[in-house]
Amino acid sequence: MVLAGLFLLTFTAAVISPVHAQSTTPSSGEKFLAAAIAFGLAAFGAGIGVGTSGSAAIAAVTEKAEVRTTALIFVVLAEAIAIYGFAIAFVILGQSG
Repeated sequence: MVLAGLFLLTFTAAVISPVHAQSTTPSSGEKFLAAAIAFGLAAFGAGIGVGTSGSAAIAAVTEKAEVRTTALIFVVLAEAIAIYGFAIAFVILGQSG
């Protein structure tokens, strides 16, 4: 999964950079593409994390009710990845250029 994301970012940079070799500031289209890739991959990873940890949390709580809070913490940590991607997308879009 991570390798596919890195390949996509490398391929995008290789395709875009020869076209704009003389320009040093990114265009608005490149910013939107970068923000979409950052948030999209973060949301995809968070979805996988929440799905995996959520199903494990439900299974653990059905066996032992005392682990409810601990299980919820792991689900929230996986969801935080999407929030980080959202923040990075705003940082990318907020850059002047």
